[in-house]
Amino acid sequence: MKQITPNDLATLSQQAAGAARLRSNLNLHAELSDPVQRLAIAMEPGTYIRPHRHLQTWEVLTPLTGRFVVLLFNDAGSVLQRTLLGEETTLIEIPAGAWHAVLSLDNGGVIFEVKQGPYLALSEEHCQQWAPREGEAECGQVMAWYRSAGVGEQFSQQPNA
Repeated sequence: MKQITPNDLATLSQQAAGAARLRSNLNLHAELSDPVQRLAIAMEPGTYIRPHRHLQTWEVLTPLTGRFVVLLFNDAGSVLQRTLLGEETTLIEIPAGAWHAVLSLDNGGVIFEVKQGPYLALSEEHCQQWAPREGEAECGQVMAWYRSAGVGEQFSQQPNA
């Protein structure tokens, strides 16, 4: 039997807090080639998830600890749906091909993800082009926008004051 304990969650969160990307994961699946990917992902505030999509699979997300903003976008980058996972919603399924992004709101936040495998690394064509790549200076502005972005809104870069 596989399990995730409170101690596992605490350890995973500590690892994420010390990681450059502010993320760490604990896989329940044995191989990246497994037909179902199941993993807990510790995500500290400040980790950047670029809007992306998985053409080959749906994705189920549920919080184990903490709260997460989940945004779904149309092809032009307008917000179609906003969900506060861990407060108003306990589980979501993102359809295959849907553009989405996730923002961790709380220290120690851990989300559980299930999707069809095998694991496929994201390519540039599966990321929204308006959004900066991970590590670029504008990522902070996008994450700040994620916090309050509403349905129908698009990100527009604001000059620094």
